[in-house]
Amino acid sequence: MEPFVYSPPKTPLDILYIDEDVLVVNKPSGLLSVPGKELKHWDSLELRVKAQYANSLLVHRLDMDTSGVIIFALNKSSQRSLNLQFEQRVVKKIYEARVFGYINKNNGSIDLPLKVDWPNRPLQKVDIKEGKDALTHWHVLKRERNATRVRLMPETGRTHQLRVHMMSIGHAILGDRFYGNAIEINLAKDLQLHAKKLMVNHPKSGKSLELISKVPF
Repeated sequence: MEPFVYSPPKTPLDILYIDEDVLVVNKPSGLLSVPGKELKHWDSLELRVKAQYANSLLVHRLDMDTSGVIIFALNKSSQRSLNLQFEQRVVKKIYEARVFGYINKNNGSIDLPLKVDWPNRPLQKVDIKEGKDALTHWHVLKRERNATRVRLMPETGRTHQLRVHMMSIGHAILGDRFYGNAIEINLAKDLQLHAKKLMVNHPKSGKSLELISKVPF
């Protein structure tokens, strides 16, 4: 694996939705969700959002290389409500990805427990005995020459869950510098994984919010 050099995109905030309680942003690939430990890794979506919305509060994260929908709360009450929805798995998440190879089946599920691979952290690995439960449903959208476009629907939110699960069935996500081989990595400039849709209940009104971001690949 090549040495990591953090070079986040300098694109302006892409706001998908905002009201007095909730702010929804489209995160670009290559930008950390939260500041890293070192000063050179501080640039992040959280700090960029706070620069414009000082009262914004983080609710969840996406991997640095993953693009798509992230929701922020704009007050403590909304943050508590949204955090609870994530904890109780009320939130529905839909991702779109391009994975290596040709998937013959039209849909399926991957039920493989995950745990951190300590010697190689932050990488994760499948561990049947000690891993935490992780469940992903997938559905083929389109078959391409060297890849398959899929919809991914995780029921759990483990670190790198979608990336490890797809790699574990022989179809790593294109551009995945952590879990792909040289061919899979070089088939795409950026990780081909996008958080396309997030469905939550509005923290104040209780009405269903369907938050959608256009897939960039």
